[in-house]
Amino acid sequence: MKTTPVTSADLRSSVIAVPPLCRGADLSLNREENGRLIRHLHAGGVRTLLYGGNANLYHMAPSEYPALLTMLRELAPEDLWMVPSVGPMYGTAMDQATMLRDQGFPTAMLLPTLFPAKPEGVATAIRHWVDKSGLQAVLYIKDEAYITPELAASLVNDGLISWIKYAVVKEDPAQDPYLAKLVTLVNPDLIVSGIGEQPAIIHLRDFRLAGFTAGCVCVAPQPSTDLLHAIQAGDFAKAETLREIFRPLEDLRNAHSPILVLHHAVALAGVAETGPTLPLLTRLPESLLPAIESAAKELLSKNL
Repeated sequence: MKTTPVTSADLRSSVIAVPPLCRGADLSLNREENGRLIRHLHAGGVRTLLYGGNANLYHMAPSEYPALLTMLRELAPEDLWMVPSVGPMYGTAMDQATMLRDQGFPTAMLLPTLFPAKPEGVATAIRHWVDKSGLQAVLYIKDEAYITPELAASLVNDGLISWIKYAVVKEDPAQDPYLAKLVTLVNPDLIVSGIGEQPAIIHLRDFRLAGFTAGCVCVAPQPSTDLLHAIQAGDFAKAETLREIFRPLEDLRNAHSPILVLHHAVALAGVAETGPTLPLLTRLPESLLPAIESAAKELLSKNL
């Protein structure tokens, strides 16, 4: 597992995959299937994995967390950067800070929550977490009400943040006053687009963000990697063509649940058996699965 400190070069070198977490029928961690998914991503050029919302770490028992860290550390090739998440509740994150110390992970992401939370409290929680864990944190901005650009910048300026995952959904991602302000206060080399392939071109080209996270990359890592490289090369016509490959599955995710559709898609495409999801989530209706399977298999066929 990669254990060196985070740099902007790391953020630019790979799509940041946000995979589901494979579980057995008894809801235990499935080491074999998680290993299959990791190898699939690694073969497609992915060198950073972020375990967060798609892995449903929101509902993981703190008592299971050490086993997750051990599994991720042991399954990772030497050049693969594993980023676990903590929280979202303050007490959970603080307990996990102790579990993460001296485990070799250079950073971890605080899962966001809006209730009960206030921007100043989020900033204070991150300061406490960094002090207790000894690690820099990934700041995940999923809603403008979560933290202000000024507070985010203060955390970066104090050396507490490894990078920012920006994932505020806009009808037109090119019209984003919050992000426009954020990149004037924080070096965009430390910010990644956090909403998959669809807004990646605009975020990287127009706002100069360092890279992007994605879920559908778990089905087709090579075209997602090619998309990143095309944007970086300024070949936006090729990038648009590659972006469209992901649209059918992304549309299903947006319509029915980003987490659950991806969870099913990875299994239905034959990439890895993801198993059941932890409650409070549940399996999608059977009537939706044929469309997900079709889109997932079509996407996988583009993984050349």
